Amino acid sequence: MPPRPGLNRLRITAEAAAVADENGLERLTLAAVAKRCGVSLPGLYKHVEGLDAVKRDLAVQAVRELTATMAMAAAGLAGRDALHAVADAYRAFAATRPGLAAAGVAAPAPDDTEHAEAGAAAVTVLASVLKGYGIEGADAVDAVRALRAALHGFTSLEAAGGFGLAQSVDTSFARLVDGLDAAFQRWTAVS
Repeated sequence: MPPRPGLNRLRITAEAAAVADENGLERLTLAAVAKRCGVSLPGLYKHVEGLDAVKRDLAVQAVRELTATMAMAAAGLAGRDALHAVADAYRAFAATRPGLAAAGVAAPAPDDTEHAEAGAAAVTVLASVLKGYGIEGADAVDAVRALRAALHGFTSLEAAGGFGLAQSVDTSFARLVDGLDAAFQRWTAVS
């Protein structure tokens, strides 16, 4: 039997993202994706190789969407303002697209040029923000990693309900980003 008309990797990825956002990436199954696409599980296999392939497509989609979101947020800004805009965009993306955001964490496989190119575009956005601090080259790699770790760590804890104290989480996030701003202002002096 031929593949179902109108069903393709793009639609499957979109439906898988919706399932992951609703249920969590760790609960993503091909059966749930097939149901959401309106096909049987064997019918879904006519379009995808398996769950790993779907998760890989989700990772690429996540990185592309996050990159576009951060780039739009930082447009026309520099320094502290750009950093806060990118951080806020990252946090909002993680809150509104939790399953997709979780899918975007993994590094691409060495032979996956599409995923690597998507990742490189994300790094370019972050490196552009860091350039406003005079951070470039190897220093930028370290700074991008620090920024990514801080944002991912905070948003992951927030998504898991890990901040139970009464103080404002928004204030804590702003202070985290202010701390990164202070660190980035001295980044090259410390190296």
